[in-house]
Amino acid sequence: MLTELLDIYLVCFKMGAVTFGGGYAMLPILRREIVQARQWVDEETIMDYYALSQGLPGIIAVNVSVFIGHKVKGALGATAAALGMISPCILIISLIAACLSSFQDNPYVRHALAGVSACVAALILDAVVALWKKGVKDTIGIVICFGIMALTLMTKVNPIFLIIACAILGVKLAPKKNKKEAKP
Repeated sequence: MLTELLDIYLVCFKMGAVTFGGGYAMLPILRREIVQARQWVDEETIMDYYALSQGLPGIIAVNVSVFIGHKVKGALGATAAALGMISPCILIISLIAACLSSFQDNPYVRHALAGVSACVAALILDAVVALWKKGVKDTIGIVICFGIMALTLMTKVNPIFLIIACAILGVKLAPKKNKKEAKP
């Protein structure tokens, strides 16, 4: 059991160490490590964990890792996953804080961060494409997606309210859709 918990911790530690840009940038790495390499959960479950984590308080990457750890090894797995995900951040932030004054004006550091930013943008775009493929399956999904995107861009509506509204909309529309699919 201890080796399984250590494995969960190390996998999450590795992902936490290379995930710049937040939970969305982590999705391609997560899919490769958790779904393909270890087969702890399937792709649909990962997308469900992402969707649920967006509506919960806290960091998406940590929330998703907790769900995965719990699925694999219960409460201890969830704890190992969370600790694995946050450990690299704590180490890196502590190191940067100790050396901040010598780093902040270094042109190499500024250029390196610009390169990392470009990489993060590509990883987030990959996550958006994956979420689109898994989450937007019909005309209603397309309308909801673009409607929420328009609301997000043109108003200052709190995203939590949009998530709740979409959850309610999904619940209301699902019975109608399921009835149509059930008819021969």
